[in-house]
Amino acid sequence: MGPLIKIRGLKKSFGNQIVLAGVDIDLLHGENLALLGLSGSGKTVLMKCMLGLLAPDGGSIRIDGQETVGLRSEDRFSFMRKTGVLFQNGALFDSMPIWENVAFELLNVRNVPRMRARTVAIEALAKVGLGIDTADLLPADLSGGMQKRVALARALVSSPEMLFLDNPTAGLDPILTAIIDSFIAASLEQLHATALTITHDLRSAQRIAQRAAFLSEGKIVWDGPIRALWSSDKQQVEQFLQASGFRSS
Repeated sequence: MGPLIKIRGLKKSFGNQIVLAGVDIDLLHGENLALLGLSGSGKTVLMKCMLGLLAPDGGSIRIDGQETVGLRSEDRFSFMRKTGVLFQNGALFDSMPIWENVAFELLNVRNVPRMRARTVAIEALAKVGLGIDTADLLPADLSGGMQKRVALARALVSSPEMLFLDNPTAGLDPILTAIIDSFIAASLEQLHATALTITHDLRSAQRIAQRAAFLSEGKIVWDGPIRALWSSDKQQVEQFLQASGFRSS
């Protein structure tokens, strides 16, 4: 079986700024890949190209054998039904109560009855440590960390086959980060989902990913088992590890 997601020669620029300069990377079925790199290195741009939210300037993104670059929105819909996404800022709908944010796809795409959707949403919130008392609040009523957990619950509520997580534990304290990491890892194993996780937290990366890739100067400069990061001879990776102050256990 070939890779679920196969990216070759992916390029993206904004004006004169080259962000992706020919990215090559694969994601295997059921694998969680941690995408590492300095801030501004293009990790989120790469993720948005994979999701079809940005159109690349060149290259190929094949998902389950089908080319998705230039795919019409109606043809992309089948992929998006299989996909859960957590954006870096949470991207919650300000005017909707928390449970409706979590159940948005259930209500608007899958046409699940409201009472059932609310029950499923409350169950999903509980899995990320949020009680039923948060269900009818608005996003503005929650802290940034709590909003991040709501966004994670929304990403997982429909049992996706593919999951894209952009800094899923940013803004959380170390104890809650470890709890959420365990939940993500257990969910991925249960769902047999393929996941791309953008993170700067090497502890999180080790807890939830089997493999890591390092994006620098618009290209993947290192790719391998996550524990092999500390054996890398790439200068960019060495500098990143030194700055993090974290050593592999």
